[in-house]
Amino acid sequence: MMMLMTTIIISFLLPMIIMLMATMLSKKSINDWKKGSPFECGFDPKSSARMPFLIQFFLSAVIFLIFDVEIALILPILIIMKTSNIMMWTLSTMLFIILLLIGLYYEWNQGAFKWAK
Repeated sequence: MMMLMTTIIISFLLPMIIMLMATMLSKKSINDWKKGSPFECGFDPKSSARMPFLIQFFLSAVIFLIFDVEIALILPILIIMKTSNIMMWTLSTMLFIILLLIGLYYEWNQGAFKWAK
């Protein structure tokens, strides 16, 4: 019983001490405007760091990342082909590619690839 209580107390105290130390060490002691501003070769910034950004670029990047990860999932399929039943491999590969194409078709229909003028 004593061992259990000691374990519980240590499991609560240790993370609390670590979080407290991290908070104390991460605080910046000097809150200066120049220290908080973006660094631009030692000069004052020419413009604001918060510039407008076209949502089409962001959407294109997100769609690229999603399909890039899905394509990366296709690579192990080639290795599985050697050890798997060829009929099962063909069906699963076709299903995966069809799902990719359905996702692409859905994005295309929703107008994700249309560029606003």
